[in-house]
Order: sequence, then structure tokens, then C-alpha cells
Amino acid sequence: MNTLVQALRRAQVDWRMVLMSGVLVAIALVFNVLSEGIFLSPENLYNIAQQTAVVGILATVMVLVIVTRHIDLSVGSVMGFVGVLIAYLMYTANWSWQAASLVGLGAAIAVAVYQGALVAFLGVPAFVVTLGGLMSFRGAAYLVADGKTQPLADPFFLQLGGGFNGGIGTDASWVIGAVICLGLIVATVNKRRAKKAYGVPTNSALVDAVIVMIPIVIVLSFVAVMNAYQIPNKPEAQGIPIPVLIWGAVAMVISFLVHRTRFGRYIFAMGGNPDAAALVGIPVRRVTILLFLLLAILTTIAAIVAISRLNAGTNSLGNNLELLVIAATVIGGTALAGGSGTIIGSVLGALIMQSIDSGMLLLDISIGTRYVIIGQVLIAAVVFDVAYRKWTGDVV
Repeated sequence: MNTLVQALRRAQVDWRMVLMSGVLVAIALVFNVLSEGIFLSPENLYNIAQQTAVVGILATVMVLVIVTRHIDLSVGSVMGFVGVLIAYLMYTANWSWQAASLVGLGAAIAVAVYQGALVAFLGVPAFVVTLGGLMSFRGAAYLVADGKTQPLADPFFLQLGGGFNGGIGTDASWVIGAVICLGLIVATVNKRRAKKAYGVPTNSALVDAVIVMIPIVIVLSFVAVMNAYQIPNKPEAQGIPIPVLIWGAVAMVISFLVHRTRFGRYIFAMGGNPDAAALVGIPVRRVTILLFLLLAILTTIAAIVAISRLNAGTNSLGNNLELLVIAATVIGGTALAGGSGTIIGSVLGALIMQSIDSGMLLLDISIGTRYVIIGQVLIAAVVFDVAYRKWTGDVV
């Protein structure tokens, strides 16, 4: 046993993520006790999973924005503007959801080009540009439909937000869970082979088995819980919510961009030292514009999921969402000074933020108190980030 513990200490484990996972478990247990067992019920966990998707989708790309030493305070307002526009075209103009979504994407891209150009070519701080955008596009969300709610009824479109028919069922859920577990095992084996081929020291087979079994247990437990929730008067259990699948697909694509493409390497190089990145030939302006365009695409996806989950587009859509997204990103370990951050960290951060918010809702805590607590959680995350980096010597 002592040998295993020592090996785990030497293993390449992100202990920050381990600590954040422990925090998430502690939050769940505390709220479960306070809510008399409701928090960890399959129904509540299903709701948390689908509710977290919107924040999680945006947090994955916010990681890259903050890594490059920028920030986007307008993400909630732009999502609200795009969401109301799509809903307006579907309900009032009677467009198909595909056509309305493409127009929404075009609007998001126009916003991204405008804000990105100001940042990349004129050198205006992203904080100032997006602060103005926060106000302007909140107003635009109101003007699109004159403040009127735009209800949605397309059956397929509503599935994208979860809800009654928004789960993929038990069989498909187990298949996806098995594929993910198999992928984790294959990735671990390939990593061991690659290390041995290049003469890099590897962990013992037992240690790698322990490390890979942790996410496998989490995946299978998640599938089991989602399959345990069944809506009354519905013959089949829900299974994994479609918004969670969309979130997972987005996280995998962004992870691929970060770890396997030149664009991802440029992002972290710019965050580490923007001046040095420009001197070695990295096209900083072009990468910045591309980053804003990527943000536009994911903002549109988040808007589609949000309005389909709510069955309507309202001018209040995305209110204060930027707080939750930035908080999730920072809690997940992304340094506000730029240069470091992980996608898996954003996933954990989003789950922590949504769990805190959902737990407080279960306890019927007032909205004012909830905002106070969430704001202090963000401050605590930054304080922890600074202290952790000083302790590990990783000062950005």
C-alpha cells in the first residue's frame, strides 16, 4: 500500500483537479444533507447536468480567451441577443429552426468580427470593448422582439435543450458510456507505449490502472444516474440529456484544437508572452480574430441550447451569465493573468458553480443572497489560484 501511495505521488497527476473534484463532492454531500436527500436524487442530478451545459459550453472557449490575456464580459448579452433573434425568426417570422440558427450564427460572427477587430487591430483592451458590448447587446436583445417573449414549439428543436424528450434513452447512454471508457483505456495504453518508445520514464502498470479507473467509474456512475431518472407517465428512463452530449462534443473539439493544432499552441504562446509570440512570427492579430470567431460559434450553440431548454426566447436570456462563465473558468484553474488553463478544469468549474446555485435554489435562498455567495466564491477561487501557484512555484 505504501508503495502505491508513493508511486501516485510521483505520477503525473494534476492535483489541482483532484482537489477541485474533492470540493465538488463535498458541495454535493453538504447540500444533500441540508436538502434531506433531494440534491443527490436522480431527478435533481439530471436537471443539474442539463442546466450546466450552457455555462459549460461557454466556459470551454472562455478558457482560451483568458489564456490569451483577454476577457469577454459580453458573452451573456450576445448569447441573449442571438437567442432572441433565433426565437423571433422561428415564432414571429415562421422560419425553420435551421435557417433561423444560421442567421443567428451570422449575427454572432458579425459581433465577433466587430469586437475582435477593435481588440486585434486597434489595440483596444478587450475588457473595455466587451464591457460596452455587455450593455449594447443586452439592449439589442430587447429591441429584436420589442421585449416580447417568443415561444417555441418545434418538437425536434426543443429536444436540443433536454426536457421531456431530451434524453437519448438507456441503451444509447450505456453505449456512449462504454465507448468513452474504451477510449480512456486506449489513450492510456497509447500514452504508455509512446513514453517507452521515446525512453521517457513511465508509471507502473498498477498506477496507470488506478488513474484510468477513476474517470471510468465516474462515467459509468453518471450514466447509471441518468438512466435512473424517469419522468412520470413516460414509459422509458431519460438517459443522458442531449445538452450534455453537445457540451461533451464541444469540450472534445476544443481539447483537440488546444492539444493537436497550431492554433492551440499559438493561443498558449500568446498568453505566456504576447510580445515574444509576435517576435517569433506568430500571427497574433489573426489568431485573436479566429478566437473571437470560435467564441461566436459556441455562443450560438449555447443560445440554441438555452432557448430550446426554456421553450422560448426572452430579452432576459443570459442575464449575469458572464459572471457564472468567468467564475467557472477561474475555479477550473485558468489564470486571470493568462498563459495557463485546461478544458477539463472548465468542466469541473462549471459543475461546481451550477451545483452551488442549484443547491441554494433547493434551500430556497433568496436571489440576492445567492449573488452575494457566488461573487464571494469567485473571489475565493482567485485567492486560491494565487496561493496555489505560489505554493507550487508556478507564478504566471
